[in-house]
Formats: sequence, C-alpha cells, structure tokens
Amino acid sequence: MPSLEPEIKYDVVVVGGGLAGLTTALLASRAGARVAVLEARRIGDGTTGNSTAKLSLLQGTQLSRIRRRHSAATAERYVEANREGQQWLLRYCDEHDVAAQRCAAVTYAQTPKAVRAVRDEYDACREAGLDVEWVDQLDVPFVNHGGVRLPDQAQVDPRSVLSALTADAIDHGVHVFENTRVLGLTGLASGHVMFGERCLDTERGPVRADTVVLATGTPILDRGGYFARLHPQRSYSVAFEVPGEIPRDMYISADTPTRSLRYAPGPTGDTLIVGGNGHTVGRQEPTTPQYEDLVGWTREYFPGARETHRWSAQDYVPVDVLPHVGPLLPGYDRVLVATGFAKWGMTNAVAAALALSGRMFGGKMPWASVLESWSPRELTGLPDAAKINGDVGVAMVGGWLRAALSGDGDRPDEGVGRVTRRGIRPVGVSTVDGVTTTVSAVCPHLYGILSWNDAERSWDCPLHGSRFSHDGRVLEGPATCPLDVIERAESAAEERSSIS
Repeated sequence: MPSLEPEIKYDVVVVGGGLAGLTTALLASRAGARVAVLEARRIGDGTTGNSTAKLSLLQGTQLSRIRRRHSAATAERYVEANREGQQWLLRYCDEHDVAAQRCAAVTYAQTPKAVRAVRDEYDACREAGLDVEWVDQLDVPFVNHGGVRLPDQAQVDPRSVLSALTADAIDHGVHVFENTRVLGLTGLASGHVMFGERCLDTERGPVRADTVVLATGTPILDRGGYFARLHPQRSYSVAFEVPGEIPRDMYISADTPTRSLRYAPGPTGDTLIVGGNGHTVGRQEPTTPQYEDLVGWTREYFPGARETHRWSAQDYVPVDVLPHVGPLLPGYDRVLVATGFAKWGMTNAVAAALALSGRMFGGKMPWASVLESWSPRELTGLPDAAKINGDVGVAMVGGWLRAALSGDGDRPDEGVGRVTRRGIRPVGVSTVDGVTTTVSAVCPHLYGILSWNDAERSWDCPLHGSRFSHDGRVLEGPATCPLDVIERAESAAEERSSIS
C-alpha cells in the first residue's frame, strides 16, 4: 500500500472502493488524471463484494416502479444507462479474463396476488424496448404463478471484478489506500462556494484534491441531505451445495418475502445462492431468523441442500426510485456523489461512473440526465420521503423511550446485545467471543438509539442505516465517528485462560 503524503495533491480523490468508486477511478486515470481511492476497510468488504452480482436490465419490478412515477422517456433513458453500464462491464470482464455467465433474468410471482405486479413489469419493459417474454409456468421446483423473462443477461463473481479493477487501476497509476476512513471535508463553505482546494480529513492524515467523488453507498457528508432522501435496507444471502440440478437462470420474486436465486460456478461444482428478506436497517430484531427462513425455504424446495456460507449486504433506495449521480450540492462539480442504486448496483454503478467521468472530462452521456443528483423529478418522491422520514421520527422517539425505561441487567450471553442505561446515558452492552463491551448506544450521526443485530453482531441505527461493530468501530452508513467505548471486560473463563 502506498503511504499518504500530505504534500501530494490529486486531481481526483474517490472515496469508496466498490464498483462505482473503482470504475470512476480507472476512467479518470485513463483520462490522464492523478487519482487516489480511499477505502475505509478493505476492497470488497462493502456492498459490491456482498452483492449477488446480477448484470440485468430486468430488475425485479424496478422499471414498473419508475414508470408509475416518471415518463416513458425517463424509463427508456434509465434502461439505456443500465445497458451502457452492463455492456461496459461485460466487455471489461472479457478483456481481463473475469468469468461472466450468460443467462436469462426472471421476475416471478410467488402468489396469485403478485401476478398483476409482474404483468405491470412486463408491460413497462416492452414499452421501454426490452425483448421480454411472459412465461405462464416456470420450470423450477418452487411455487410460482408465472413470470417475465429477459434472455441474454449475465452474472459475475463481484470480488473477481473488484480484484481486476483494483489491479488495473494501480497499473494506471491510481493510488489505492485501504483502511483509510474519511472523517470529513474542508474547503466547502456555506452557500456551496468552494475556496481553495478540497482537503479530506482521514484517519491516516489529510488528503488534498481538486475534485472529490463520494462513492460510499450513502454520502458520508450531510450536505445535500441525502440521508433523508434514501431508505437504507439490509438483505441476506445464503450459499448451498445442492444435490441434483440448480436452475440456470437468475430469479427474483415480485412479492415478499423476497426470494432471489442464482447459481455460482466453482472448482468443485455449482453453488446455489438464495437471497432476500430485506428490511429497514436497525428495525428488525432479532435478525438471525431472516437467515433461517431462507435456509428453511431452500431445504423445502431443494431437498438435501447444505448451507456453506451466509452473509448480508446494505443498499440504499432513493425516494424517487432513480439513482442520484452528480454534484453533492446543486451546480457545483467539485464534490460529486453516486448513490441510490436500489439493489441494482452492478449496472447502475458502472453507468454512474461513466456519467461522472463524462461530467469531469467532457463528453456527457446522452442518458446521464436520468441519473442527476438534483432534478425536479424528485418532487415525485415527496410522499415517500414524508413517510420514510416520519418513520425515522417514530424510530427516534421510540428508541429514546425504550432506553429511558430500561435498566441494568445481567451480563449478556454470548452473541447477545442489549441497550441499557448508565445513569441517564443509553449504552449498548454485548458479549462477543467471551468479551463483554459497553459502548454508547447513541449514533453519532443524528443521535438515534442503536439496536443489536444478532446475525452480524453489530449495532445498527434505525434512522439512516449507520452500523458499528460490537466494539464501536464504524462499519458503514453516513456516520464517520466510532462509538465511545465505556467498558470492556473479559469473562471469568477468558481471564482464567489468559492467566494460565
């Protein structure tokens, strides 16, 4: 890893080492810019690395949702943007020996009630020029009531893609800094007028830049109020070894609880990946049953399935359905964002990178307006914004009330966390690997009371999706500051082990 040198000024600094960030960095370096990437953890630890990585223009019921809010022309431009992102990434994979499997994408109805939603998606796709077909009964073992199918889509291993992009970016002179969390930005004055250069404050020192790109899932700077324009969702995936045949197409249900399926080739055979059960971050307790539900469903329809891995991922859904790509603040191109991919980031992230590259270096894409970060189209999302932010208010008040009414309790069992009080201060107490840690239970972003995520052993904020490890380290979300650690105590068994 290169060392941070404060005297070096970069033309472009990209914050976030996922697909959007690395593609943006590579395109900027190809254009001759001096580029750095700042990743808070390791490449692949975020949403992209935990994605099911479907490169599809049929995206569940996304297009019909867009069509209900926006014009037919807007839906067509959205498809065009995603097609451009899809084809760029497939070409890139082919040129860099990253395996991609061509297969169809299917959105299906689990129940008769969902047939109407799937039919609406079929109509929206046909109107936007996608060559979809209707299938009355899918040839799969699980219950279905038909679906819409789009041939010649693709899937990849997301970590292989990130590895190739990282190596390629470094070969083009990009400096990639892992374990370098950005804490803030100076150089942005009130009224969004920038004086001098941008200086990013990181855990490893300052980084100077001419242009900053925030590709962090949700922007880590509150300017622009993106935290109130996005809905943070957590969803789950489980991988299985399955005796017998695995469906060769990519499937996702139109109704809930969501069921998403794809296969993944491996050296010893294909793996079945089943995902779904999404919910608002921090508002589902306990979370382990979300995994168990997926496991039970899979074993019902794929007898003999053996679980091999489980993981979760976080995505951000914009209130107006369309991504936000462009200036952090209206009319100023020195700080740019790419966010709101609504669980379809493999194509949207690359489209965002192409749009940002065009904005920075000329050659604006004809479809880029559909991804604009500031647009009158957002007025269509006001009802959803009001509801989402109303729910945030309820979560804020409810969390503080529960914390006020809580009291001290016994030491939590292994893997258990709970919110209690130290005097009037809400604290989170958890036991992980035999160590009981007490941290502040107040999110440093906007002071929501955290909840315990037993599946991931993390503290999650029900307001805007910030997440922290059991010992207070920032994992993701708009928060940049860790939780205060109040106390850390090993169990008696651990203490005896360390003494002996």
